[in-house]
Amino acid sequence: MTLRHTRYACFGALAVLTVSALTACQSSSTSAGSGGKPVVGVDYPRSDTDFWNSYIKYTPQYAKELGLDLKTTNSQNDVAKLTANAQTFISQGVKGVAMAPQDTAAIAPTLAQLAAKKIPVVTVDTRPDTGKVYMVVRADNRAYGEKACQFLGTKLGGKGKVVMLEGGLDSINGRDRTEAFNDCMKKNYPGIKVFGEATNWDGAVAAQKLQTDLTANPDIKGVYMESSFALAGTLQVLKQKGLLVDPKDKKHVFIVSNDGIPEELKDIAAGKIDATVSQPADLYAKYALYYLKAAIDGKTFKPGKTDHDSTIIQVRDGVLEDQLSAPLVTADGGTYGGVPSVKSDDKSLWGNNLG
Repeated sequence: MTLRHTRYACFGALAVLTVSALTACQSSSTSAGSGGKPVVGVDYPRSDTDFWNSYIKYTPQYAKELGLDLKTTNSQNDVAKLTANAQTFISQGVKGVAMAPQDTAAIAPTLAQLAAKKIPVVTVDTRPDTGKVYMVVRADNRAYGEKACQFLGTKLGGKGKVVMLEGGLDSINGRDRTEAFNDCMKKNYPGIKVFGEATNWDGAVAAQKLQTDLTANPDIKGVYMESSFALAGTLQVLKQKGLLVDPKDKKHVFIVSNDGIPEELKDIAAGKIDATVSQPADLYAKYALYYLKAAIDGKTFKPGKTDHDSTIIQVRDGVLEDQLSAPLVTADGGTYGGVPSVKSDDKSLWGNNLG
């Protein structure tokens, strides 16, 4: 039986299949979804933050636009679960996998397994420390730290104390944001003392450490949160200490976050926080799937400017990274330390366009 006849037999109600034909039918049915659409797997890294819940919301929308069928899992910030989820995708016959590994070192064996099966991988938001992937879709995370530094350095006039609530240093994102913030402060604002606090992306830990720092150093005037995971706890601590006041009040503590979720944009407009860096949840979903489809179609890319206001760089041999735009967002849309910003009510920000 030819492959053409096998495909016909798969849909024939009275078809009699040989063993080899049945195997071919099963293989065909797992690699393509309804209407012959390629099936891809997307592992969601977590669903306990507004940012990642937004990413989860955008993913099916863009899969539909790109003509892809989805299989999804959630690894809940656990690399062991991510490994198991990848095995599930392999068994389902997916043609590509998008993932956002939070432990960027431990994911290497899983990438090797997928590569052995010739299943292309796109990583979103994070870049694996080792191993090859088809494309990395993220923003320049060092720029996150630099933008936060320039904003706080300008607001504090180059003097004072700030707390940096670090993410997880097992993640390239946590390392990039932390190192860039420290490097920028040391170079441009040596009069500012930075208290770096490891939090492992845990809001409760961040709140406890901020409270300890403020008790020991009541003259702290700035906070850099490496993600919106720390937003609620930070505001609660400041409120308890009588420091959640208008930006024009001399007691005001300047706060910069990273993500650009709707709550941050509202808090900037209300004067509760002062700035954020808008990490593009919508474009992460769109271009993760865009590159998976490109991989399935056999397309290749090279470093340089793209047609969507980003730049592809070569990180190392076998790894390209599409660095999407992530603007600084402020109340006034001003320029801080040479860094331009957009106003928090700007309609181009994804956080202002969620339904």
